Amino acid sequence: MKNTLKNPVVYWAFVLPSLALYFLFFIYTLLTSIGYGFTDWNALEPAHYTGFANFKQAFDDSDFWVAVKNNMFFLLFSVVLQVPLIVFFSLLISGVKRLQGLYKTTVFMPSILSTSIIGILWGFLYHPTDGLFNKVLGLFGIEPVSWLGDTKWAMFSILVTNAWQWMGFYIVLILAAILSLPKEINEAAAIDGATGYQRATRITVPLIMPIISVVIMLSIAGAMRVVDIVLVMTNGGPAGATEVMASYMVNQGTRYGEYGYAMALSILIFAIALVLTAVYQFTIAKRQEGIEY
Repeated sequence: MKNTLKNPVVYWAFVLPSLALYFLFFIYTLLTSIGYGFTDWNALEPAHYTGFANFKQAFDDSDFWVAVKNNMFFLLFSVVLQVPLIVFFSLLISGVKRLQGLYKTTVFMPSILSTSIIGILWGFLYHPTDGLFNKVLGLFGIEPVSWLGDTKWAMFSILVTNAWQWMGFYIVLILAAILSLPKEINEAAAIDGATGYQRATRITVPLIMPIISVVIMLSIAGAMRVVDIVLVMTNGGPAGATEVMASYMVNQGTRYGEYGYAMALSILIFAIALVLTAVYQFTIAKRQEGIEY
């Protein structure tokens, strides 16, 4: 068996199928998409090369820039509000002595559910007349709100639903980092008279900054590729208030048959996401790599 594993042919026998699938479903698809981005292809007739016309159209398309702005809302909401809440709840759960496993499972459950199911479930909660939220508002004499039909509330409603779905996944990641810290550090601080708040903010959080940094980077990437929850709950409406870059790209291709333009938009989305994650990685995230304990 050992001699067999030392044979390079055996390694290639395992690696080649994976490489073939990688090139087929990623490299080939990526290169094909880039190629169609320079055409006026409508998926029914042969594509014609149009140069940078699709990219010029995107830069002149005000609806696309509205979608870019909505993606920035997603990003800011995820990084500025969602990540601190994730850290807060992780610290709370890490301090629980009983039923900690139950809490971890409960917060993790939404992240394993289908986005379609979550969209439909929260659609019932947001229902203008029979939804739970408007029922609660009615108890205080407040007029019902059209959560998904009002341009003032639609994006906020999507952001809350998306946060509810993914916060548990990130909480489990940070919780694992907290629980892996040496207990002696916190015990020594407690003996020195440090309160729970001081231990959390001055010891635990600084020590887990590398994993928090990873969560922030994943949140940035998630905000750039968000699409399914938007398509399920509002399809970009009302009046484009919840349209994000990916949903706008999908609608351009499937609804209007402008697949060439949609491919060009996908290239721009990829470029924007790549730049944002690279800037974060080489500026803020790199500073956290040297933390040791």
